[in-house]
Amino acid sequence: MASGWARDDAVQEQIDSTVDDAVLRARRALHQGVSATECEECGELIPEARRLALPGVRYCIQCQQLHDDRQSASLYNRRGSKDSQLR
Repeated sequence: MASGWARDDAVQEQIDSTVDDAVLRARRALHQGVSATECEECGELIPEARRLALPGVRYCIQCQQLHDDRQSASLYNRRGSKDSQLR
C-alpha cells in the first residue's frame, strides 16, 4: 500500500539499505594483518592469547572497549525514523 509519493517497495528498500550499511560497517571493523604487541592507545602489552585470537588487533581490552563505545555512540540512523516516514 503506497502512501503519498512513496513507491510501494520504498519501506523495504530502506530496511535493506540499513542492513547493508550495518554489514559493511561490521566488515570494516574486522581485524586484519599482524597484531601489535603493545596497545596503540595506552602502550600496555597486549596479551599473547588476545593477539593469537584476533589477528590484527591494535588495542588492549580496556582501550578496545573505549574505542567501541565511542564508535557506537556516533552511529545514528541517517535516514530518519521509519515511523515518521510511514505517516
